[in-house]
Amino acid sequence: MLREVTAVRYVTPLREGGSLPAVVEADDLGTYVAKFRGAGQGPKALVAEVISGELARRLGLRVPELVVLEFDPVVARAEPDEEIQELLYASPGTNLGMDFLPGSLGYDPVVHEIEPDLASAVLWLDAFTENVDRSWRNPNLLMWHRRLWLIDHGASLYFHHNWASAQKNVARAYDAADHVLAGYATRLPEADERLAGMVTEELLTEVLALIPDAWLEESGLPSPAETRAAYLSHLLARLDARAQWLPKVVVA
Repeated sequence: MLREVTAVRYVTPLREGGSLPAVVEADDLGTYVAKFRGAGQGPKALVAEVISGELARRLGLRVPELVVLEFDPVVARAEPDEEIQELLYASPGTNLGMDFLPGSLGYDPVVHEIEPDLASAVLWLDAFTENVDRSWRNPNLLMWHRRLWLIDHGASLYFHHNWASAQKNVARAYDAADHVLAGYATRLPEADERLAGMVTEELLTEVLALIPDAWLEESGLPSPAETRAAYLSHLLARLDARAQWLPKVVVA
């Protein structure tokens, strides 16, 4: 399982994006960006964060540590915003924490040049997980200590919002035209050859085991075990179909 911590201090809300995450301090003396299960997409966004983020980590990409964050809304009782209070009181119990990277800067495609192998690996991962939220408008990338870090994968794996049609859309093509790193991803075939071989059934099973059962109970499937099996089946099938979804042309 992911490491578990408990929020002890609510620092400030983050108003970038619609899910209203927040910075919190935890009982391990760490500072985290909290993603709440009571936000619009519900626990499925947290599931997507874990699957895509931990898969990225195992493929050699940098992702801040993810933890299971126990949250009691009373910690934030002084928050004056009614909308945020409603979100917090809808999110007691287990939520997701992402290690806060102090002093990090948002990736700027005008300022930061990314080497082709890294850009191609990020694009490959986003195509595999159908991440629709890595555009130049909202890169969801940070520069920290001059290195690229991947954040915010809650918009990936959108097939799980409609399991009935998931299998028939398993080979859905990925449009990379708007991807923030597309112009640098000139080694996509090489990335595909390297990374596809790393994504095994054993690796995916390991990643899926990190998801708390409580986040899988609203999947619409009979049990957490069957939900994990459905994710595994879909992702393995998508991996086999990558000739159909891998972008053929990188658009600058």
